[in-house]
Amino acid sequence: MADEHDSLAAAYQQARRRGALLDLSARAKWRISGADRVRYLNGQVTNDIRRLRPDATLSACVTTAKGRLCGLVFVSAAPDFLRIDAEPELREPLGARLDRYIIADDVKLEDITDDECLFHLLPPAFADGSAVADGSAVADGSVLADSPAGAEVRAATRLSRPGRDIIAPRGEYARLLTALTARHTLIPAPLAESLRIEAGIPRWGAELAEETLPPEAGLDQTAIDYHKGCYIGQEVISRIKSLGHVNRQLAGFTASAPLAPGMTLHPSGDPAKTSGEITSAAWSFGLETWAALGYLKRGFAHTALHARSPDGATTGVQIRDLPLVP
Repeated sequence: MADEHDSLAAAYQQARRRGALLDLSARAKWRISGADRVRYLNGQVTNDIRRLRPDATLSACVTTAKGRLCGLVFVSAAPDFLRIDAEPELREPLGARLDRYIIADDVKLEDITDDECLFHLLPPAFADGSAVADGSAVADGSVLADSPAGAEVRAATRLSRPGRDIIAPRGEYARLLTALTARHTLIPAPLAESLRIEAGIPRWGAELAEETLPPEAGLDQTAIDYHKGCYIGQEVISRIKSLGHVNRQLAGFTASAPLAPGMTLHPSGDPAKTSGEITSAAWSFGLETWAALGYLKRGFAHTALHARSPDGATTGVQIRDLPLVP
């Protein structure tokens, strides 16, 4: 375990110096084409697809009529189609949800999960937004100069800092991976989870689920446009904004002892009362302590807390602003 920890710590420091590479190729992906694609998708998601630039991505929520999450997606645009990606486990349910509302629209929805690979590069490689993996400029804002034919680059903020998505045909996966790892540190899954928690980014199956209201997870800051036209779930989400609060809120936590998903949070002065729960936890190499994400009930933001595991063991926790590591 010590060797693995030291290896991850070294990778963390190397990634900060050289830039971090995340392999997101397993994410579910769809292509939406047809003359009505922008109008259709704008009626399905919480962000305004009309504002999407050709060189960028836009995060958005897909919700039910009751404002509950069906998924958090990233959307990008090509000249004749829109591309969506989401967590792998949403491939079937979210695909079915999107297809259900194609009624009289000139829209075609295609599952392209197995047709494309997707990588994400974090700074410092793109600290100024002008360089690409091989050091050359982005020729037209979307295509890598020396990358495989058809590869695209999009500005994307996936871990709270501006980065770049690189998209290519699946057949170019090995070639592109070799080129990118020559200059950037490929992040293993345990370290990717630590970086996600440090960035305060909620994940489906941990912080996000079918009962989640987007503002609870802080998605109103990045994935909701309150000034766009109608979409499924808009009435509920707008009502939450007018109320000014939700009953629980995603928060960050640190502790000197290990934290784990499933731990409940309790006021130190009233241990019988439950004030929240831990949903994700990992060692933070940036803070050099245990870090976690979880939900905190309204009214406990300034309360001394402890986390309790299912076996009854407790440890003191500190509430931290997100992101935990800028």
